[in-house]
Amino acid sequence: MAREKYKTLTEQMFYILLCLNEERCGIDIMALVSKMTEGRVVIGPGTLYSLLADFVKEGFIIETAVEGRKRSYIITENGKAILKEEFNRLECLVRDYNKVI
Repeated sequence: MAREKYKTLTEQMFYILLCLNEERCGIDIMALVSKMTEGRVVIGPGTLYSLLADFVKEGFIIETAVEGRKRSYIITENGKAILKEEFNRLECLVRDYNKVI
């Protein structure tokens, strides 16, 4: 089941899904992730396009447009649910940290 495979998301997965709250193509996703994280998270084209293909297959995103080699995507409701679950998981980590520190 897809849920187990994506029980936790890598930073790259998280930011790709986050960026796709609006329709974007691959190059725009890479640029936005870099800008959003001030260069802390870098997603190379191989990683990006592999994850995009996986996310389409799992129904987390859909392809919205194809213009030559340029493809655009947007997150689905299923993808939003996965992203929200990861956000909630990360919030729990921060709460636990704050309890201890």
